[in-house]
Amino acid sequence: MLFNNNTKAQPQTTSSVWQSLKSGLNKTRDLLFTDIGEILSQENYDSDTLLDELENRLLIADVGVDATVKIISGLKSEIKRQKPASSDEIMILLKNQMVSILKNIESPLIISNDKHKPFTILVVGVNGAGKTTTIGKLTHLYKNDYKTMIAAGDTFRAAAIEQLAAWGERNTVPVISKPQGSDSAAVVYDALQNASQDKMDLLIADTAGRLQNKSNLIDELKKIRKTISKFNPELPVVTLLVIDAATGQNALNQAVQFNSEIGIDGLVLTKLDGTAKGGIIFAIAEKLGIPLHYIGTGESIDDISVFNANDFVSALLSINK
Repeated sequence: MLFNNNTKAQPQTTSSVWQSLKSGLNKTRDLLFTDIGEILSQENYDSDTLLDELENRLLIADVGVDATVKIISGLKSEIKRQKPASSDEIMILLKNQMVSILKNIESPLIISNDKHKPFTILVVGVNGAGKTTTIGKLTHLYKNDYKTMIAAGDTFRAAAIEQLAAWGERNTVPVISKPQGSDSAAVVYDALQNASQDKMDLLIADTAGRLQNKSNLIDELKKIRKTISKFNPELPVVTLLVIDAATGQNALNQAVQFNSEIGIDGLVLTKLDGTAKGGIIFAIAEKLGIPLHYIGTGESIDDISVFNANDFVSALLSINK
């Protein structure tokens, strides 16, 4: 999706955010590099042993076969070419290989200053992925720069409506909702009307999170998209898929299915702090190439950051940026 260039500044990665990211990746880092560190600490380590162990660890961390092969192959070539003299130099070579894979999904979400408002973010994903919390965090992230409204479009789960109401109160932004069981598309339409009347810049809309292979959910999402187009066909809309890093390869499968069924513009990868499967980010990059806009590394309202490939890998490898 194309956006115009007349935009406000996007959030930047600060020192505190990077430290939070580094802390949030502890479990994945420990899984990947406990034995690797022991090998590198040996004075005359064997590079083939190092590469074999690293390959195993990458696969266990759900990096995926294709991305693992690319990382190991590239690292092997660079070790042969550059003949690194220290473990630090090897880690830099490894970092470069990892960053090169993730760079193609590094793309901050730009909220355009289009004359057609509100800019609408449609948040989708299965139950438990962290959609509601992500909406609360995104609202907090953007509310100072953009006049923001929330649409409680998940009318299937009563708790979702209550949780969004709480997030709205916490962020002091309006939340448009209807009783449980109401038509989700009608909720979004009402929110669009209210947002237009109140001259809102940004509308963040929740959706139901039933299993992604359920046809009724997909039909509902398609109906919501049609409703938005009917309200204003020129309205800028981004469909953002929230996926849980802890689900590993299932997260990738969800992304593939959602993208096939309704089309996905961007991703949010949540709960990186609670899993050793943070390597799934590489599999997603290699197989899908869909922009990863945000990553979540904790429960705090500030534990969400714009995805940056260099920062992510530096934090994962515990290398200074």
